[in-house]
Amino acid sequence: MKDSQFAEIVYQDLKSGQHRNPTAKPEYFMDAFFHHPDELRSEVAGAGFNLIGVYGVEGPCWLLRDFDDWWNDEERRNRLLHIARATETEASLLGVSAHLIAVGRK
Repeated sequence: MKDSQFAEIVYQDLKSGQHRNPTAKPEYFMDAFFHHPDELRSEVAGAGFNLIGVYGVEGPCWLLRDFDDWWNDEERRNRLLHIARATETEASLLGVSAHLIAVGRK
């Protein structure tokens, strides 16, 4: 990571799950909490829901540098969607998705 100040923020993210931006730089993102998939499962159960599942929303494809090019081509977009669907519940890959969603029922 070229920016040592942002690198320190990311190292703290990895240690605690707490993203804190003590700078005035909006490109460093807002303060946030990054759930570990197991923490999200526990929170849903702790709130009295029966967990249906935890899903990776984007899957790993959001990491493509040329994502927009892929998305704008129907054949390649279908491949991206296939990958997202194939990996959305794979426990070892949930963390690679930029967002998680938990589904529960009361």
